[in-house]
Amino acid sequence: MALRLAFMGTPVFAVPTLTELIGQGHDIAAVYTQPARPKGRGLGAEPSPIEKLARTHGLAVRTPTTLREEAAQAEFAALELDAAVVVAYGLLLPRPILDATRLGCFNLHGSLLPRWRGAAPIQRAIMAGDTETGVMVMRMEEGLDTGPVLMAERAAINRKTYGELHDELALLGADLMVRALAALERGSISEQPQPEQGVTYAKKISKEEARIDWAKPASALDCLVRALSPHPGAWCEAKGERLKILYTQPASDRGMPGEILDDRLTVACGDDALRLTRLQRAGRGAMDAHELLRGFPLPRGTMLT
Repeated sequence: MALRLAFMGTPVFAVPTLTELIGQGHDIAAVYTQPARPKGRGLGAEPSPIEKLARTHGLAVRTPTTLREEAAQAEFAALELDAAVVVAYGLLLPRPILDATRLGCFNLHGSLLPRWRGAAPIQRAIMAGDTETGVMVMRMEEGLDTGPVLMAERAAINRKTYGELHDELALLGADLMVRALAALERGSISEQPQPEQGVTYAKKISKEEARIDWAKPASALDCLVRALSPHPGAWCEAKGERLKILYTQPASDRGMPGEILDDRLTVACGDDALRLTRLQRAGRGAMDAHELLRGFPLPRGTMLT
C-alpha cells in the first residue's frame, strides 16, 4: 500500500532510499533537505544531492534551517503524513515533528546500533578495525539514535574503503527501508529496544585526525587510510608536498617511522610497515603507486612526515 510520506535527507547516502520510495509508488508529499551550500572555487550555491533528485521528479522541496519554530512544525503537521523517512538529514527532529505523523518517523542509520551512534558511523567502524557493520531502520526518539529497531542488515567490512562501504550500505539500506515500511503498515513488525550495553559514539571526523602519524602501528594506519578514502583522505607530507594516501597493504618490514624502505613505496610505521598502493598529489587525480613514482620519485630512505 502506498504511504503518504515526507522524506528528510541530504547527502548521496540518502539518494538510493528516496529513489526506491519513488519507484515503489509512495506519495512523497514533501522532501526536506539542507539548504544549498557554497561549493567550488566560485563558491556558487550547490543544492544537495537529495534536492537535485527531488526536483528531477517534480517533488516539493523544503529547506528550513531549523524545525524548532512553530511555523515549521505547523507546516509539517499540515502535510497529514503516514510517516517520515529520515536518512542523514542533518537537523534534529523536535517532539512536535516526531508526533505529527500517523505511524512515526523512521531513520536509516549506517551501523549496528547501539554501536556507533552519531554523525560518522561508517568511517568510525572502519577506523576502529570492526569486522562487520550494517544498516538499521529505527523509530526516532528525541535522543541521539536511541530508538527501537525495526529491521537490520549486516555487512562484512573486510578491506573495504569508506567509499566502497558507503555505497554498499546506501543500497542495502534503501531496500531495508522499503521492507520495513511495508511490514509496519501490515502490522507485522516487532520493534526491539536497543541494548543498554555496547553504546559507542561516532563523532564527526576532524581535520587533525586525517594527518598520518607514522609512529602509530601499521594496522591502525591501514584502518585510518581506508576509513578516510576517498575523502577527506588521510595525508602526509613528501618532499614538502601534501600527499593523500588512499589505499595501503600491510607489509612485514622495519625502519624509522615514515621512512621509505624500498622502490615500491613500503613505509615503516611504529610497528611493521605499509605499502602505499593508491595515492593523490595536490591538484592531481588519484593514481597507483607506480604511476605516481614516474613523475614524483620517492627513493628509498626518503622520510614522509
